[in-house]
Amino acid sequence: MLIEGSKLLNYPILSLHTASKIAEVKALIIDPNFLKVVAFEINVASSKQCLFLETASVREFSKMGMIVDSDEEFVEQGDVIKLKEMIELGFTLENMKVLSKKKTMLGRVEDFIVTTDDFRVMQLIIKRPIYKSLIDPELVIGRSEIHEINDTEIIVKSEESTIIKKSGALDFVPNFVNPFKDGKYIASENNNSSTK
Repeated sequence: MLIEGSKLLNYPILSLHTASKIAEVKALIIDPNFLKVVAFEINVASSKQCLFLETASVREFSKMGMIVDSDEEFVEQGDVIKLKEMIELGFTLENMKVLSKKKTMLGRVEDFIVTTDDFRVMQLIIKRPIYKSLIDPELVIGRSEIHEINDTEIIVKSEESTIIKKSGALDFVPNFVNPFKDGKYIASENNNSSTK
């Protein structure tokens, strides 16, 4: 399943033990080296501590919320060394500049698409500069197009014209209906006998 990063904010966290909501997502902790959400900063109603949930602890992701075993999965900033380093790095994708290799400004990151099975960032949604937004208000850039990420900007492999052509292809919607999808299609015996 794919979901926008912005929709993960305030997402409910549910416990298998209590069968109820125990927290909600406050912020995303992203590893820029692998372009992956590694943890969530969370709000817990019963605690004033700054707590985190590693994505590896999420058992299942559903429309109702992220399911974990219990609140024992929550950790503090200093509990996991690697996680502590990511939190201190303070990396966020929102509003980062996106440039081509030739340093052409493509826009800024407005949102991004994440897979819910491993929480990798699959696509960046780019808001275009004002002077380019009249033609293309938004670009969608796949992770395979990213060449480099540094502290202030994301550099993509392709030039602007190539990205615009590719982003148009992502909007393709098939113009046919699958008759087997809802299970209502059943071949009649009359049709079968006439083909024999």
